[in-house]
Amino acid sequence: MGHAPAWLTSSLIYLGAAVLVVPLSKALGLGSIIGYLAAGIAIGPWGLGLVSSVEEVLHFAEFGVVLMLFLVGLELEPARLWNLRRPIFGWGTAQVVACAAVLFAVGYLAGASWRVALVAALGLALSSTAIALQVFGERNLLRTASGQAGFSILLFQDVAAIPILALLPLLAVGDAHEPIGNAQRAFEAAKIVGVIAGIVLGGRLLLRPLLRWIARSNTPEIFTATALLLVVAIAALMQLVGLSMALGAFLAGVLLAESEYRRELETDIEPFKGLLLGLFFIAVGMSIDFGVLMAQPGLMALVVAGFLVLKFGVIYALAKAMEVPYQQRPVFTLLLAQGGEFAFVVFQAAGPNVLPPGVASFLIGAVALSMLISPLLLVLIDKYVLPRYSRSSAPAMEEISEQQEPKVLICGFGRYGQIVGRLVSAQGIKVTVLDHDPDTVAGLREFGFRVFYGDATRLDVLRTAGAATALTVVVAVDDVEQSLEIVDLVREHFPQARLVARARNVGHLYQLQDRKVEFIERELFESSLRSARSVLEVLGWPAHEARESAMRFRQRNIKLTADGYPHYKDRAKLIAVAKEGRQQFAEQMAREREERQKRVRSDWDRADD
Repeated sequence: MGHAPAWLTSSLIYLGAAVLVVPLSKALGLGSIIGYLAAGIAIGPWGLGLVSSVEEVLHFAEFGVVLMLFLVGLELEPARLWNLRRPIFGWGTAQVVACAAVLFAVGYLAGASWRVALVAALGLALSSTAIALQVFGERNLLRTASGQAGFSILLFQDVAAIPILALLPLLAVGDAHEPIGNAQRAFEAAKIVGVIAGIVLGGRLLLRPLLRWIARSNTPEIFTATALLLVVAIAALMQLVGLSMALGAFLAGVLLAESEYRRELETDIEPFKGLLLGLFFIAVGMSIDFGVLMAQPGLMALVVAGFLVLKFGVIYALAKAMEVPYQQRPVFTLLLAQGGEFAFVVFQAAGPNVLPPGVASFLIGAVALSMLISPLLLVLIDKYVLPRYSRSSAPAMEEISEQQEPKVLICGFGRYGQIVGRLVSAQGIKVTVLDHDPDTVAGLREFGFRVFYGDATRLDVLRTAGAATALTVVVAVDDVEQSLEIVDLVREHFPQARLVARARNVGHLYQLQDRKVEFIERELFESSLRSARSVLEVLGWPAHEARESAMRFRQRNIKLTADGYPHYKDRAKLIAVAKEGRQQFAEQMAREREERQKRVRSDWDRADD
């Protein structure tokens, strides 16, 4: 590899480390983020030493965070963002100021100079947007109370990084440069306002026509390139005036949230975001300076544990004040208690006149170590803390007791589960419903549904909800793995209950059949057939012929699915069976079309007579 270009060698190292370590981490139940961090440690200066230019990689990988904020912005229409203005600036300010104040007080009392204590407190008060939003997304929490609160605070932190960086030169000791004049400050402020106004006006007036013009070229790869160019250009503009690149990308996403190209942009950018975000976590792992850690291990442990505990206490109190559902508070608090990527920027930008190099390196190591530890702590919270929370006297669960004896227990109360529940309840049958989203629970209770907060993949929750006496358990969750886990628990511990399950797709259907589930419905099959019938009728088919055609398709599809079941673990055989069945069905349909055309011609001949 001595003559191989640098990009080829680097790609081999990064991709190889990720492919080897991340699946192993997931298999061990530690999550993908820990896998990326471990891969970075393994190939970094303190591991195998395969990569040495850590800072360059970290700067490049920050683009993954920029893409992530762009995609988050695409999910937020301007009106919805305006509705979040109070939590963003209210609770966001409270979190940054409260955490910084507590950390500053402790640092100053511990003997640090006020300048060092202040800069350290401001940097450590910030949280990891990348890790927090990744975890919120993986757990489907972004639309819950904790997800919205966390997002609001993280967004404010991105904004707060700007005045923090502007404050650093004013804290410098013995700076030989002359202070910046009022005219220059005014010019810098005008540049910032101009760039933000340009992004807003350009997003409103220019981006949609540009995307429409690109889309008309019918070259998908150029549309992808345009999406990336858009994010890169806005990030470069923000960087030019000293603002957060991620904040600029977020604004661009918000401006395109109501665009007809929103879904296409999401689809095109998502793969790049995932890879670059993974590279960012790898770079964080590489940036951990184990030399500083080994030089003062006791002090490092004290600093990391200290600022995590202090932030945890402040943020947990804030979560209570924000009325974040208590079941979500541990995860919410931990994700905001860890250090963040913007702390690297703050400590590196401080310079020797504000932070001595040794102190800056120590603080950067502490932040990186907290980002490594927090996913591990999250695993412990999932295993030991959340089960206790679900068993304690929660407002959402207080009505569920051991005396509950429902005839029907429904797990998951989304659109599918609600239809089942409404029909069954209308017949006067006692129903208990479990759903893991507190917002859904609260909203549906206002409409009179007996819905309770609870994770149906946990045996104790199922038992408390009355699964031991239920005649039927309806598995209506939309996650395939959770669905199968619930089925396994019911089969093993509540054999008296007959299972009715929702199948997301044919693969899920086969796995449910493996578990001997008697009643399985493919969630979109029947509604799609009815839509197909409507299409045929719109095209002029008589209603009875459209119905017969749909029924024949239904019967044939069910048979084809049943024929494929014995072979679904052997992909080659399954494909062969599917192809043969589709060929036979296509031939049958061709014969029926020919017969229909003959009938139509015969009808026309009779009409002429």
